[in-house]
Amino acid sequence: MTSCQQRQTLLALIGQSCNSGARLQKACALIGLDARTVQRWRRPENQQGDLRVGDKRRITVPPNKFSEAERQAALEVVNSDEFKDLPPGQIVPRLADQGLYVASESTLYRLLREAGQLTHRRLERVAQKRSKPRALVATGPDQIYCWDISYLPTEVRGIYFYLYLFVDLFSRRIVGWQVYDCESAELASGLLQAICERQGITPNQLTVHSDNGSPMKGETMLATMQRLGVAASRSRPAVSNDNPYSEALFRTLKYRPQLPVRPFNGLLQARRWVTELVHWYNHEHRHSAIGFVTPAQRHMQIDQALLDDRAKVYAAARDANPNRWSGPTRNWDRIAEVHLNPETQHNQNKLTQQIA
Repeated sequence: MTSCQQRQTLLALIGQSCNSGARLQKACALIGLDARTVQRWRRPENQQGDLRVGDKRRITVPPNKFSEAERQAALEVVNSDEFKDLPPGQIVPRLADQGLYVASESTLYRLLREAGQLTHRRLERVAQKRSKPRALVATGPDQIYCWDISYLPTEVRGIYFYLYLFVDLFSRRIVGWQVYDCESAELASGLLQAICERQGITPNQLTVHSDNGSPMKGETMLATMQRLGVAASRSRPAVSNDNPYSEALFRTLKYRPQLPVRPFNGLLQARRWVTELVHWYNHEHRHSAIGFVTPAQRHMQIDQALLDDRAKVYAAARDANPNRWSGPTRNWDRIAEVHLNPETQHNQNKLTQQIA
């Protein structure tokens, strides 16, 4: 027996009881129903349909709903040769210019969605899905470099000098830089080759991460990397978060007090400024992300001894006055790994499922 048949049976039994003199509320209470539910069932609009017993939801059809013929007519319009490449936002005004009204934009969107046609309809190329760069991890110096180019202002508005800068991911040490008056893959490849020679980079040892600028993807740069045995890693277009170490480094350098208030009057002045700044950053700046040691100390891998000495100092201070310490001393452990674009837990789980 369907729910509709059950409802009709209950209504008949309750009607017989009421005709025999019983009150509606008492009769409903005996079978576990509310009197208002029975009153709702007795309404003409609820005499048809398949409602569950006690279900107060009402399924109604809007009086202005499109008929099947109207729906097909609207779909024929939006899929015609004139409008097949346009979204509803462009179709509705054009129809109005022709003195026609078919439906509102929201209705056309709904009809397209129900028909499974709510996809890219424009003539231009469909937006491409960009996957996140592969996760990289550095466990020592000279394994992964990040590099980018930043503008330096000149005295001529609209003309800039360009700071090319390579930073080691593990140690944060600036391993190479130069200031030029243009962006060029040839200049970038020459700088990379000089860095590899100075750092003693062997084939298949180094990965270089950068964005998608023309100097990074130029044929000369790619050929140089292939010849040196250097692997390439790229950020997604217009996603600066994929190259965060270079972006953070430029921010640190450009907010130093040594930055001239006035624009640079020549390459020589710009290069002198960068020389002093790189020396400060590599040899004096205590970097917070690597245990407050200098990038040069970490690159030479003498930071472990420094951190151990700090831990001994703090342990001695706690032993000398334990009342001042309510918990453990400061953590001076060495950062053993540095990750670039690490996989999130969601992506790791998805990858595990794919492998399994």
